[in-house]
Amino acid sequence: MRMLADELIRWGWIFSHGSEIWSRFVQHVQLTVIAVGLGLAISLPLAVLSYRHRRLYIPVTWVTGMLYSIPSIALYVILLPITGLSTTTAEIALVTYTLLILIRNIVVGLSGVPEDVKEAARGMGYTKRQLLWRVEMPLALPAIVAGVRIATVSTIGLVTVAALIGRGGLGQFILDGLQTFFTTEIFLGAILSLALALAADTALLGAQKVLTPWSRPGGAAPRPFLPWQKPGYPIG
Repeated sequence: MRMLADELIRWGWIFSHGSEIWSRFVQHVQLTVIAVGLGLAISLPLAVLSYRHRRLYIPVTWVTGMLYSIPSIALYVILLPITGLSTTTAEIALVTYTLLILIRNIVVGLSGVPEDVKEAARGMGYTKRQLLWRVEMPLALPAIVAGVRIATVSTIGLVTVAALIGRGGLGQFILDGLQTFFTTEIFLGAILSLALALAADTALLGAQKVLTPWSRPGGAAPRPFLPWQKPGYPIG
């Protein structure tokens, strides 16, 4: 058994390539963070518009759903003549796959805000903008963070495919290992990608619990709404 493990994973090779492993790990994280960040920046206004103007929801989700259904390899092939073998090509594809997930979750979260809470805010003189950022967004956070978790984990997996255009982070180990039949690189890329996905999901879950303590069983009501019970509380 020990001999088999040594044949599959050569620890000496791993220790001698520490700087390369770290470099590709950092690249994997950077590609993921940029993709999810840009995806959220694009999805948030689209989701808010779709929430406020419901007739837009179907066409927005139809377009993003169609983009989501394109196989990643096919999308890279489509983009190559335009942006070449670049990080831009990888990011366009990665951002594209986050949109449907994030838009749906943001709209679901906003739609789940109780109507009586919104009416109370309007009665206190909140404008639409104040209502969105002070009431609806905080209460929609559990659904939004859940969407970010799904988008992040799926993006970490999709980054490995970007190795086909030389921008795959840890996926480059898997591709190189398959080309040379070197199992150490294959296992290294797969295990580190899985570990990164689990770590990211755990971190985001922890962040969700910190940001939304009221969503846990027995949690207190969100702080922004407690002052409403006091007459004459200033809107600001």
